[in-house]
Amino acid sequence: MPSLTTILDGGRYFEGPRWHRGRLWFVDCMARTLLSISPSGDLQEHAGVTDDTPCGLGVLPDGDIVVLTMFKKRLLRFSDGGLTLYADLSEVATGTIDDMIVDGQGRAYVGDLGFNLPPPEGRGAVGRIILVMPDGNARVVADGLRFPNGIAVSSDHRRLVVAEMDGATLADYDIAPDGGLSLRGRLGSVNEPDGICLDRDGAVWVASFTEDAFVRIDRNGVERARITVPGRRALACALGGTERSTLFCLNAETSYEELRKGKSVSRIDVVEVDTPGDGYP
Repeated sequence: MPSLTTILDGGRYFEGPRWHRGRLWFVDCMARTLLSISPSGDLQEHAGVTDDTPCGLGVLPDGDIVVLTMFKKRLLRFSDGGLTLYADLSEVATGTIDDMIVDGQGRAYVGDLGFNLPPPEGRGAVGRIILVMPDGNARVVADGLRFPNGIAVSSDHRRLVVAEMDGATLADYDIAPDGGLSLRGRLGSVNEPDGICLDRDGAVWVASFTEDAFVRIDRNGVERARITVPGRRALACALGGTERSTLFCLNAETSYEELRKGKSVSRIDVVEVDTPGDGYP
């Protein structure tokens, strides 16, 4: 693989990358900010979340951004320069909510850990996926997940993949016309998979937190490529750029012990890949 090029350094903890209107949108969880950057490195700060930790992002069909906040279990809509409540999941989620994605029909799929962070011992497969419809109705569409993290949906709205951070694998689902999910199976073996994205071959790029690498897993669960960031944790990835063949790799110099102390330095690297992106993100 070609070498990585850094376009942004010195953040705290970048997450939720989404390619939208010629820019990569993402959050800095620790700085509690919504940001975007161009491929050339032009950085803009759009909003701050004063009372909670932002994490996952989604893009609505009208172009507005949805920001997930973890502990108050809310989805916030960014529009006209401000944040307003989009959905309150505090009565639906049983634990901290983490990552999310919005598909091309405006349906939001949200990961519910099933427990509150920090992770308790012996937590088991208690994670779920909550579907939030454009009209605001929310329901659980998948359960039995071991720490659901990154989520991706194919462009034909027939497939959803979610990273199971505790399960060291990817859960692969069929999507029904009403947005419901049925488990097709599990793919690959990746240590602590975090953020993910799909490409046009149906392969999944996975940020492996403790392998310090971004790994491409094909539809059969076979590793096809690996991009390493030695000594850094891989957090999330997204395919963007003019042809959607630029892989944006969000990573951080940190550890679990340092994270508990609020110590982390995050950056965004880019690399060109052979197969363009597909779907959401």
